[in-house]
Amino acid sequence: HPGWAGLQLLAVDGVMWRTPDTQDNATTFAKPGTQHGETAYPQVRMLCQMELTSHLLTQAVMESCAVNEMVLAEQLIARTPDHSLTLFDKGFYSLGLLHAWQTTGCERHWLLPLKKGTQYEVVRKLGRQDVLVHLKTSPQAAAARCSVRLSQGWAEGSAAEVMSPISPLVMRPVRNIHMLIASSHGRQYPFGPWPGVR
Repeated sequence: HPGWAGLQLLAVDGVMWRTPDTQDNATTFAKPGTQHGETAYPQVRMLCQMELTSHLLTQAVMESCAVNEMVLAEQLIARTPDHSLTLFDKGFYSLGLLHAWQTTGCERHWLLPLKKGTQYEVVRKLGRQDVLVHLKTSPQAAAARCSVRLSQGWAEGSAAEVMSPISPLVMRPVRNIHMLIASSHGRQYPFGPWPGVR
């Protein structure tokens, strides 16, 4: 990983922590609801940014469990290092968040698995497993048209599609991007091409 395309490799993900069941904690952090009512303990949502080569946390934010992870992710943008590539899981799919991530600072890139049901229009083919697409946004965000690279591959018996911004630094061969994602998730065998495609 070190210096992949000259970029520092990061990942963002969240975790929930239980706190002691006190009135102060319940007021500050809230108790998540379930189909049977509230949980027994107030919970804190923590969102972390990790440097992938060392597995050290570079920053973290904490808030009530009622606060969405994407809201917390916005708080990470200002202190995210320039010349970096951040891996997100598909739960962070928000065009506003991703646009702010890549337009703040210098050379801040991201990779994100394609979320099921994402609407897009293919603009042109970039390669055998690679296309330029326009993401279809809501009517409220129609002015913020978003073009991304969509790369396809095969991992652990399942089809995989990954979105990334259009940038010379992350316009690497598809195989390199899929190997990066697979190895960052600890997979023994990296992403490969579609079956039957050479």
